[in-house]
Amino acid sequence: MEQQYLANLLEAYTRGFEKKYNSKEDAPKMKEHYFKVKDDLPRVQAVLGFLRGIVPAGQCQTLLDVGSGRGVFLFPLLRDFPDLEVTSLDILPHRVELLQCLHDGGIRNLHPLQADICKWDAPDKSFDVVTMLEVMEHIPNTEAVVRNAIRLARNYVILSVPSKPDDNPEHIHLFSNEDLKRLFLENGCSKVKFMSVTNHRVMVATL
Repeated sequence: MEQQYLANLLEAYTRGFEKKYNSKEDAPKMKEHYFKVKDDLPRVQAVLGFLRGIVPAGQCQTLLDVGSGRGVFLFPLLRDFPDLEVTSLDILPHRVELLQCLHDGGIRNLHPLQADICKWDAPDKSFDVVTMLEVMEHIPNTEAVVRNAIRLARNYVILSVPSKPDDNPEHIHLFSNEDLKRLFLENGCSKVKFMSVTNHRVMVATL
């Protein structure tokens, strides 16, 4: 069966890539495979479902996605909310470069930035919602990432983390529900709620 792609995202990426490299001989290989149509992961489905409830209500017009990586959450987000203003933050330059091609190719509501969420000094309450899917388990300074995510958000911080040990050497933390609840309530959130997702914790913290 022929593989299908997220057509508008792939077309924008292709245009942006061609603009950037303009047939240069040393151009890197295009990464079309990131835009293949696939089933959304359960944790992604859970977060998108929550957003479907708050976007039409005007509670989410701007969103910061931390650690967008390969677009596992970001690309379904852009697919489902084509008018949402999305800022994507990642520390890896090649990830940001791919997303910049998307912006330059026509996805103008996507704003990629290379920065460290623990140190990024954007103004307080810059975004209605901050999302961090599969991010916190990678970051040594847990308090710093939580404090800055809360500082940047007006309404909600949404995150997912693994709920069980795994063999990924880059996972340096394993959080319980109580760990996450304490971190977010002690740093200024008014309440938290958890959604049940196999092998993951998905949490919505309300400011």
